[in-house]
Amino acid sequence: MATPFTIHVPDQRLDEIRRKVEAYDWDQLPDAGGWRSGVGKTDLQRLIEFWLNQFDWREVERRLNRRPQFTTELDGQRLHFIHVAGNGAKPPVLLLHGWPGSFIEFEQMIDPLVADGHDVVVPSLPGFAFSNPISGILGPIQIGELMHALMVELFGAARYFVQGGDWGSGIATRMAYSHPQALLGIHLNMVPITAADVGPTTPEEEDWKARFAANADRERGYSHEQGTRPQTLGVAMADSPVGAAAWILEKFGVWSDLPKRDDGSPDLWARFSEEQLLTNVMLYVAPRAVVTATWIYQGEREEGADKIAAGARVEVPTGVAAFPDPVFIPPPRSYAEKTYNITQWTEMPRGGHFAAMEEPELLLAELRRFIVSVQGHH
Repeated sequence: MATPFTIHVPDQRLDEIRRKVEAYDWDQLPDAGGWRSGVGKTDLQRLIEFWLNQFDWREVERRLNRRPQFTTELDGQRLHFIHVAGNGAKPPVLLLHGWPGSFIEFEQMIDPLVADGHDVVVPSLPGFAFSNPISGILGPIQIGELMHALMVELFGAARYFVQGGDWGSGIATRMAYSHPQALLGIHLNMVPITAADVGPTTPEEEDWKARFAANADRERGYSHEQGTRPQTLGVAMADSPVGAAAWILEKFGVWSDLPKRDDGSPDLWARFSEEQLLTNVMLYVAPRAVVTATWIYQGEREEGADKIAAGARVEVPTGVAAFPDPVFIPPPRSYAEKTYNITQWTEMPRGGHFAAMEEPELLLAELRRFIVSVQGHH
């Protein structure tokens, strides 16, 4: 059974974090110049300065606690989630974040969907934020089962929609693959999975695959480390809030659709506020989730969850908002159609990996259009 939950990080924990942030020795960190070797020192310092001088976590808690939150125990896992009830006129919608995001990615989409009549459920993935402690290393297949179990606990046999990017898109895909009768449709802003026998067959697909691979070589080091040695990385992450902030901030800088400065580095502040970015960082640091949130990468490797069986398809109606994500470049529609039953595909004009935060209105409009089109067919 779900029990109401209020975010309240103990004073002692906040003091502990603050002491570590204050004690960070910036002289130990040379400046490689802009973002050429990872996170830009100047941008990180700007965030940390805000953390020490202006950030009010208690105010953030008050804002987040305005929405009804709950925890429940499912299959030995503690799950934290927002659940805002609609008027029952429309099917429930499950919104799934990824790494290094959090449930706050969807803050601006919840109320409009509720106003449309949907119940909206936004969980913290297992091991993330307040979905802790976690029983051990879990991958997206197991997490998909937990998310389906959550929806059954809340809505019985009612069919539902799932929207996700990053890990959320992989988990949504897994849910559609394992429980096609339970889902009305999935809406993705990343196309994460193919059937094992799928490869490029057209010049356009070949070109995309080559660009994707070149990108992956430069950008996927974090993923390899988190997939193979998350615990060793975790030793430092658990001890250094500034280190955790840097690891996370780098992804927001590199994966988002941001204007570039003269030296080629991303202008983070054109799209995000310090408070937004720090709130997300705090959801890793404060509940001691920064290590357990990386375990999903190893879980995916152990499950072999990046592919579905050769010859298999995801038959559930699938909508894709193909945002110009600079790192996870969206495939051509023809490539996605080899695995998914694509019923809506939109090339988005702007917005990157964190679409729900970067361009909430655009993503919301796409999701609404998809829900209407699927319901029209039922």
